Amino acid sequence: MRTEVVGTRKTLFWLALKTGILTVLTLGFYRFWMRTRLRRWYWSSIRPGGHPLEYVGDPVEKLLGFLFAVVILAFYIGIVNLILMFASFSLFQDNFAAYATSLVGVIPLWFFAQYRARRYVLARTRWRGLRFGLEPGAWGYAWRAVLHWIVTILSAGLLLPHMTFSLEKYKTDRTFFGTARMAQGGTWTMLYPSMKPMFLALAVAIASAMAIIYESISIGVGLGIFAAFIGFYGLFYYRVDSLRRLTEAKSINGASFSLSPSPFRVMMIYVLGTLLASAAVFVPFMILGVLLLLIQSAEILTEMGVEDMVAPIAGMGRYAIIVLSVMIYFTIFLLWSALTNVFITLPVIRHYFSSLALSPAAAVSDIRQRPRDEFAEAEGFADALDVGASL
Repeated sequence: MRTEVVGTRKTLFWLALKTGILTVLTLGFYRFWMRTRLRRWYWSSIRPGGHPLEYVGDPVEKLLGFLFAVVILAFYIGIVNLILMFASFSLFQDNFAAYATSLVGVIPLWFFAQYRARRYVLARTRWRGLRFGLEPGAWGYAWRAVLHWIVTILSAGLLLPHMTFSLEKYKTDRTFFGTARMAQGGTWTMLYPSMKPMFLALAVAIASAMAIIYESISIGVGLGIFAAFIGFYGLFYYRVDSLRRLTEAKSINGASFSLSPSPFRVMMIYVLGTLLASAAVFVPFMILGVLLLLIQSAEILTEMGVEDMVAPIAGMGRYAIIVLSVMIYFTIFLLWSALTNVFITLPVIRHYFSSLALSPAAAVSDIRQRPRDEFAEAEGFADALDVGASL
Protein backbone atom coordinates (compact mmCIF):
# COMPACT_ATOMS: atom_id res chain seq x y z
CA MET A 1 0.00 0.00 0.00
CA ARG A 2 1.83 3.07 -1.30
CA THR A 3 1.20 6.74 -0.59
CA GLU A 4 0.55 9.51 -3.07
CA VAL A 5 0.50 13.26 -2.47
CA VAL A 6 -1.82 15.41 -4.56
CA GLY A 7 -2.52 19.15 -4.52
CA THR A 8 -0.93 22.05 -6.41
CA ARG A 9 1.34 24.84 -5.22
CA LYS A 10 -0.94 27.45 -6.75
CA THR A 11 -3.93 26.35 -4.65
CA LEU A 12 -1.81 26.19 -1.51
CA PHE A 13 -0.30 29.63 -2.13
CA TRP A 14 -3.67 31.36 -2.43
CA LEU A 15 -5.06 29.49 0.58
CA ALA A 16 -2.05 30.43 2.73
CA LEU A 17 -2.12 34.04 1.50
CA LYS A 18 -5.87 34.48 1.98
CA THR A 19 -5.93 32.97 5.46
CA GLY A 20 -2.82 35.00 6.35
CA ILE A 21 -4.55 38.25 5.34
CA LEU A 22 -7.58 37.34 7.47
CA THR A 23 -5.24 36.61 10.38
CA VAL A 24 -3.66 40.06 10.09
CA LEU A 25 -7.03 41.82 9.74
CA THR A 26 -8.34 40.09 12.88
CA LEU A 27 -5.16 40.91 14.85
CA GLY A 28 -4.17 37.25 15.06
CA PHE A 29 -7.44 35.67 16.15
CA TYR A 30 -8.06 34.02 12.78
CA ARG A 31 -4.80 32.07 13.01
CA PHE A 32 -6.61 29.18 14.71
CA TRP A 33 -8.92 28.94 11.68
CA MET A 34 -5.96 29.47 9.34
CA ARG A 35 -4.07 26.57 10.88
CA THR A 36 -7.14 24.34 10.70
CA ARG A 37 -7.77 25.13 7.03
CA LEU A 38 -4.13 24.55 6.10
CA ARG A 39 -4.05 21.23 7.94
CA ARG A 40 -7.22 20.06 6.24
CA TRP A 41 -5.64 20.90 2.89
CA TYR A 42 -2.39 19.09 3.68
CA TRP A 43 -4.10 16.09 5.27
CA SER A 44 -6.49 15.62 2.31
CA SER A 45 -3.50 15.77 -0.05
CA ILE A 46 -1.81 12.78 1.63
CA ARG A 47 -3.41 9.54 0.43
CA PRO A 48 -2.01 6.22 1.68
CA GLY A 49 -3.46 3.47 -0.48
CA GLY A 50 -5.57 6.06 -2.30
CA HIS A 51 -7.51 7.00 0.88
CA PRO A 52 -6.97 10.63 1.97
CA LEU A 53 -6.21 11.55 5.56
CA GLU A 54 -8.83 13.68 7.29
CA TYR A 55 -8.25 16.46 9.80
CA VAL A 56 -11.31 17.19 11.94
CA GLY A 57 -9.83 19.67 14.43
CA ASP A 58 -12.01 22.52 15.65
CA PRO A 59 -10.63 26.11 15.61
CA VAL A 60 -12.72 26.98 18.68
CA GLU A 61 -10.97 24.21 20.61
CA LYS A 62 -7.64 25.74 19.67
CA LEU A 63 -8.73 29.23 20.72
CA LEU A 64 -10.08 28.08 24.10
CA GLY A 65 -7.01 25.92 24.69
CA PHE A 66 -4.75 28.89 23.94
CA LEU A 67 -6.65 31.13 26.38
CA PHE A 68 -6.45 28.43 29.07
CA ALA A 69 -2.70 28.08 28.54
CA VAL A 70 -2.21 31.86 28.68
CA VAL A 71 -3.93 31.97 32.08
CA ILE A 72 -1.65 29.23 33.43
CA LEU A 73 1.49 30.81 31.98
CA ALA A 74 0.45 34.24 33.24
CA PHE A 75 0.33 32.77 36.74
CA TYR A 76 3.78 31.27 36.23
CA ILE A 77 5.25 34.49 34.86
CA GLY A 78 3.50 36.76 37.34
CA ILE A 79 3.81 34.75 40.58
CA VAL A 80 6.69 32.30 40.22
CA ASN A 81 8.98 34.83 38.52
CA LEU A 82 8.16 37.41 41.19
CA ILE A 83 9.20 34.95 43.90
CA LEU A 84 12.37 34.05 41.98
CA MET A 85 13.24 37.73 41.52
CA PHE A 86 12.75 38.44 45.23
CA ALA A 87 14.93 35.46 46.20
CA SER A 88 17.61 36.39 43.66
CA PHE A 89 17.96 39.95 44.94
CA SER A 90 17.83 38.77 48.57
CA LEU A 91 20.57 36.17 48.15
CA PHE A 92 22.76 37.50 45.31
CA GLN A 93 21.84 41.20 45.00
CA ASP A 94 21.30 40.57 41.29
CA ASN A 95 18.55 39.32 38.97
CA PHE A 96 20.68 36.94 36.86
CA ALA A 97 19.87 33.90 39.03
CA ALA A 98 16.14 34.63 38.71
CA TYR A 99 16.31 34.84 34.92
CA ALA A 100 18.41 31.66 34.67
CA THR A 101 16.10 29.69 36.99
CA SER A 102 13.03 30.93 35.14
CA LEU A 103 14.49 29.83 31.80
CA VAL A 104 15.34 26.38 33.15
CA GLY A 105 11.82 26.11 34.52
CA VAL A 106 10.31 26.74 31.08
CA ILE A 107 12.25 23.93 29.37
CA PRO A 108 10.09 21.07 30.76
CA LEU A 109 6.98 23.02 29.75
CA TRP A 110 8.37 23.19 26.21
CA PHE A 111 8.51 19.37 25.94
CA PHE A 112 5.19 19.06 27.77
CA ALA A 113 3.58 21.29 25.16
CA GLN A 114 5.12 19.32 22.29
CA TYR A 115 3.65 16.05 23.49
CA ARG A 116 0.21 17.53 24.10
CA ALA A 117 0.20 19.11 20.63
CA ARG A 118 1.04 15.73 19.11
CA ARG A 119 -1.75 14.11 21.11
CA TYR A 120 -4.31 16.63 19.88
CA VAL A 121 -3.26 16.40 16.23
CA LEU A 122 -3.44 12.59 16.29
CA ALA A 123 -6.79 12.64 18.08
CA ARG A 124 -8.20 14.84 15.30
CA THR A 125 -6.70 12.84 12.42
CA ARG A 126 -8.58 10.04 10.65
CA TRP A 127 -7.78 7.60 7.89
CA ARG A 128 -10.41 5.34 6.31
CA GLY A 129 -12.79 6.71 8.95
CA LEU A 130 -10.68 5.48 11.90
CA ARG A 131 -9.19 7.83 14.48
CA PHE A 132 -5.58 8.01 15.52
CA GLY A 133 -4.75 8.53 19.17
CA LEU A 134 -1.98 9.07 21.69
CA GLU A 135 -2.14 8.03 25.33
CA PRO A 136 -1.72 10.72 28.01
CA GLY A 137 1.88 11.02 29.17
CA ALA A 138 3.04 14.60 28.61
CA TRP A 139 4.83 14.99 31.95
CA GLY A 140 6.52 11.61 31.52
CA TYR A 141 7.79 12.72 28.13
CA ALA A 142 8.90 16.10 29.52
CA TRP A 143 11.14 14.79 32.31
CA ARG A 144 12.56 12.06 30.05
CA ALA A 145 13.38 14.65 27.38
CA VAL A 146 15.12 16.91 29.91
CA LEU A 147 17.23 14.04 31.28
CA HIS A 148 18.14 12.80 27.81
CA TRP A 149 19.21 16.26 26.73
CA ILE A 150 21.41 16.65 29.81
CA VAL A 151 23.06 13.26 29.19
CA THR A 152 23.49 14.02 25.47
CA ILE A 153 25.16 17.36 26.19
CA LEU A 154 27.46 15.83 28.81
CA SER A 155 28.47 13.11 26.33
CA ALA A 156 29.38 15.78 23.73
CA GLY A 157 26.65 14.45 21.44
CA LEU A 158 27.82 10.82 21.38
CA LEU A 159 24.56 9.65 22.98
CA LEU A 160 22.35 11.58 20.57
CA PRO A 161 21.09 8.31 18.98
CA HIS A 162 20.07 7.06 22.43
CA MET A 163 18.01 10.18 23.06
CA THR A 164 16.43 10.11 19.59
CA PHE A 165 15.46 6.45 19.87
CA SER A 166 14.21 6.59 23.48
CA LEU A 167 11.97 9.62 22.98
CA GLU A 168 10.59 8.27 19.70
CA LYS A 169 9.87 4.90 21.33
CA TYR A 170 8.06 6.61 24.20
CA LYS A 171 5.74 8.37 21.73
CA THR A 172 5.35 5.51 19.26
CA ASP A 173 4.49 2.87 21.85
CA ARG A 174 1.62 5.10 23.05
CA THR A 175 0.27 5.77 19.55
CA PHE A 176 -2.90 4.09 18.26
CA PHE A 177 -4.67 3.76 14.95
CA GLY A 178 -8.17 2.72 15.82
CA THR A 179 -7.86 -0.13 18.31
CA ALA A 180 -4.35 -1.12 17.12
CA ARG A 181 -1.30 0.00 19.06
CA MET A 182 1.87 0.94 17.22
CA ALA A 183 5.22 -0.46 18.38
CA GLN A 184 8.75 0.87 17.93
CA GLY A 185 11.22 -1.94 17.32
CA GLY A 186 14.99 -1.94 16.97
CA THR A 187 17.68 -0.59 19.29
CA TRP A 188 19.25 2.82 19.74
CA THR A 189 22.60 1.69 18.33
CA MET A 190 20.99 1.27 14.89
CA LEU A 191 21.02 5.08 14.59
CA TYR A 192 24.81 5.43 14.77
CA PRO A 193 25.24 4.97 10.99
CA SER A 194 23.06 8.08 10.60
CA MET A 195 25.86 10.07 12.26
CA LYS A 196 28.54 9.19 9.68
CA PRO A 197 28.69 12.67 8.10
CA MET A 198 28.93 14.23 11.58
CA PHE A 199 31.88 12.01 12.47
CA LEU A 200 33.52 12.88 9.13
CA ALA A 201 32.99 16.59 9.80
CA LEU A 202 34.61 16.18 13.23
CA ALA A 203 37.63 14.41 11.70
CA VAL A 204 38.07 17.15 9.07
CA ALA A 205 37.70 19.85 11.76
CA ILE A 206 40.47 18.18 13.82
CA ALA A 207 42.67 18.09 10.71
CA SER A 208 41.91 21.79 10.16
CA ALA A 209 42.94 22.63 13.72
CA MET A 210 46.16 20.63 13.37
CA ALA A 211 47.02 22.40 10.10
CA ILE A 212 46.55 25.81 11.74
CA ILE A 213 48.65 24.75 14.73
CA TYR A 214 51.48 23.79 12.37
CA GLU A 215 51.08 27.18 10.60
CA SER A 216 49.50 25.89 7.39
CA ILE A 217 46.89 28.60 7.61
CA SER A 218 45.46 28.39 4.10
CA ILE A 219 45.07 24.60 4.30
CA GLY A 220 43.57 24.87 7.79
CA VAL A 221 41.00 27.48 6.72
CA GLY A 222 40.08 25.44 3.64
CA LEU A 223 39.60 22.31 5.72
CA GLY A 224 37.58 24.30 8.26
CA ILE A 225 35.18 25.52 5.56
CA PHE A 226 34.92 21.99 4.19
CA ALA A 227 34.14 20.67 7.68
CA ALA A 228 31.38 23.27 8.09
CA PHE A 229 29.71 22.17 4.84
CA ILE A 230 29.94 18.50 5.83
CA GLY A 231 28.53 19.29 9.28
CA PHE A 232 25.63 21.25 7.73
CA TYR A 233 24.80 18.30 5.50
CA GLY A 234 25.29 15.97 8.45
CA LEU A 235 22.45 17.63 10.36
CA PHE A 236 20.03 16.91 7.50
CA TYR A 237 21.44 13.42 6.99
CA TYR A 238 20.96 12.48 10.64
CA ARG A 239 17.42 13.84 10.77
CA VAL A 240 16.30 12.13 7.55
CA ASP A 241 18.18 8.84 7.87
CA SER A 242 17.30 8.35 11.54
CA LEU A 243 13.63 8.94 10.64
CA ARG A 244 13.91 6.33 7.91
CA ARG A 245 15.45 3.76 10.24
CA LEU A 246 12.93 4.45 13.01
CA THR A 247 9.99 4.27 10.60
CA GLU A 248 11.11 0.95 9.12
CA ALA A 249 11.39 -0.47 12.65
CA LYS A 250 7.79 0.46 13.48
CA SER A 251 4.88 -1.98 13.23
CA ILE A 252 1.14 -1.99 13.81
CA ASN A 253 -1.22 -4.97 13.78
CA GLY A 254 1.31 -7.07 11.88
CA ALA A 255 2.01 -4.39 9.26
CA SER A 256 5.44 -2.83 8.69
CA PHE A 257 6.55 0.34 6.94
CA SER A 258 9.14 1.30 4.34
CA LEU A 259 10.47 4.81 3.77
CA SER A 260 13.20 5.99 1.40
CA PRO A 261 13.71 9.79 1.51
CA SER A 262 16.91 11.40 0.23
CA PRO A 263 18.81 13.53 2.78
CA PHE A 264 20.45 15.56 0.01
CA ARG A 265 17.13 16.31 -1.66
CA VAL A 266 15.56 17.37 1.65
CA MET A 267 18.52 19.69 2.28
CA MET A 268 18.22 21.22 -1.20
CA ILE A 269 14.47 21.76 -0.74
CA TYR A 270 15.18 23.77 2.41
CA VAL A 271 18.12 25.68 0.92
CA LEU A 272 16.55 26.52 -2.46
CA GLY A 273 13.13 27.13 -0.90
CA THR A 274 14.61 29.60 1.57
CA LEU A 275 16.53 31.36 -1.22
CA LEU A 276 13.44 31.64 -3.42
CA ALA A 277 11.28 32.97 -0.59
CA SER A 278 14.04 35.40 0.42
CA ALA A 279 14.38 36.66 -3.14
CA ALA A 280 10.63 37.30 -3.32
CA VAL A 281 10.63 39.46 -0.18
CA PHE A 282 13.99 41.16 -0.82
CA VAL A 283 12.61 44.25 -2.59
CA PRO A 284 9.83 44.99 -0.06
CA PHE A 285 12.35 44.34 2.73
CA MET A 286 14.73 46.96 1.29
CA ILE A 287 11.84 49.42 0.90
CA LEU A 288 10.91 48.81 4.54
CA GLY A 289 14.51 49.53 5.56
CA VAL A 290 14.47 52.86 3.71
CA LEU A 291 11.15 53.81 5.32
CA LEU A 292 12.47 53.00 8.78
CA LEU A 293 15.51 55.18 8.12
CA LEU A 294 13.20 57.98 7.02
CA ILE A 295 11.25 57.65 10.25
CA GLN A 296 14.39 57.61 12.39
CA SER A 297 16.61 60.11 10.60
CA ALA A 298 16.53 61.43 7.05
CA GLU A 299 20.10 62.69 7.54
CA ILE A 300 21.45 59.18 7.18
CA LEU A 301 19.94 58.89 3.70
CA THR A 302 21.44 62.27 2.80
CA GLU A 303 24.87 61.01 3.82
CA MET A 304 24.29 57.91 1.67
CA GLY A 305 23.51 60.14 -1.34
CA VAL A 306 20.04 58.73 -2.03
CA GLU A 307 17.96 61.66 -0.78
CA ASP A 308 16.74 62.45 -4.31
CA MET A 309 15.46 58.91 -4.80
CA VAL A 310 13.38 58.95 -1.62
CA ALA A 311 12.26 62.58 -1.83
CA PRO A 312 8.70 61.69 -3.05
CA ILE A 313 8.25 59.32 -0.11
CA ALA A 314 9.73 61.78 2.37
CA GLY A 315 7.15 64.33 1.28
CA MET A 316 4.31 62.09 2.44
CA GLY A 317 4.75 63.03 6.07
CA ARG A 318 5.88 61.04 9.10
CA TYR A 319 2.56 59.39 9.96
CA ALA A 320 1.87 58.36 6.37
CA ILE A 321 5.34 56.78 6.22
CA ILE A 322 4.64 54.87 9.46
CA VAL A 323 1.37 53.51 8.04
CA LEU A 324 3.13 52.54 4.78
CA SER A 325 5.89 50.82 6.79
CA VAL A 326 3.35 48.75 8.72
CA MET A 327 1.62 47.73 5.48
CA ILE A 328 4.90 46.68 3.86
CA TYR A 329 5.94 44.79 7.01
CA PHE A 330 2.77 42.70 6.94
CA THR A 331 3.17 42.20 3.19
CA ILE A 332 6.61 40.68 3.86
CA PHE A 333 5.17 38.54 6.65
CA LEU A 334 2.31 37.25 4.47
CA LEU A 335 4.49 36.57 1.44
CA TRP A 336 7.11 34.76 3.52
CA SER A 337 4.48 32.57 5.19
CA ALA A 338 2.77 31.66 1.90
CA LEU A 339 6.01 31.06 -0.03
CA THR A 340 7.60 28.87 2.64
CA ASN A 341 4.48 26.70 2.52
CA VAL A 342 4.78 26.48 -1.27
CA PHE A 343 8.56 26.08 -1.62
CA ILE A 344 9.45 24.17 1.57
CA THR A 345 6.60 22.56 3.51
CA LEU A 346 4.70 21.04 0.57
CA PRO A 347 7.80 19.73 -1.29
CA VAL A 348 9.18 18.17 1.92
CA ILE A 349 5.84 16.51 2.73
CA ARG A 350 5.50 15.27 -0.86
CA HIS A 351 9.04 13.87 -0.84
CA TYR A 352 8.62 12.02 2.46
CA PHE A 353 5.15 10.60 1.93
CA SER A 354 5.67 9.65 -1.70
CA SER A 355 8.28 7.15 -0.50
CA LEU A 356 6.12 5.72 2.32
CA ALA A 357 4.57 2.27 1.94
CA LEU A 358 2.80 -0.17 4.27
CA SER A 359 2.65 -3.94 3.91
CA PRO A 360 0.75 -6.14 3.95
CA ALA A 361 -2.21 -3.94 3.08
CA ALA A 362 -4.66 -6.48 4.52
CA ALA A 363 -3.22 -5.94 8.02
CA VAL A 364 -5.29 -2.76 8.51
CA SER A 365 -8.59 -4.24 7.34
CA ASP A 366 -9.63 -5.70 10.70
CA ILE A 367 -8.80 -2.65 12.86
CA ARG A 368 -11.83 -1.13 14.59
CA GLN A 369 -12.74 2.38 15.73
CA ARG A 370 -11.42 3.85 18.98
CA PRO A 371 -13.33 6.18 21.35
CA ARG A 372 -13.05 9.91 20.73
CA ASP A 373 -10.38 11.69 22.77
CA GLU A 374 -12.13 14.89 23.89
CA PHE A 375 -8.94 16.68 25.04
CA ALA A 376 -10.59 20.10 25.23
CA GLU A 377 -7.34 22.06 25.84
CA ALA A 378 -6.17 21.30 22.28
CA GLU A 379 -2.72 22.77 21.53
CA GLY A 380 -2.96 25.74 23.86
CA PHE A 381 0.46 25.36 25.48
CA ALA A 382 2.15 24.70 22.13
CA ASP A 383 0.61 27.90 20.74
CA ALA A 384 1.48 29.97 23.82
CA LEU A 385 5.08 28.70 23.95
CA ASP A 386 5.55 28.62 20.15
CA VAL A 387 7.19 25.18 20.07
CA GLY A 388 6.96 24.79 16.32
CA ALA A 389 4.05 22.36 16.33
CA SER A 390 1.87 24.17 13.80
CA LEU A 391 1.74 21.22 11.37
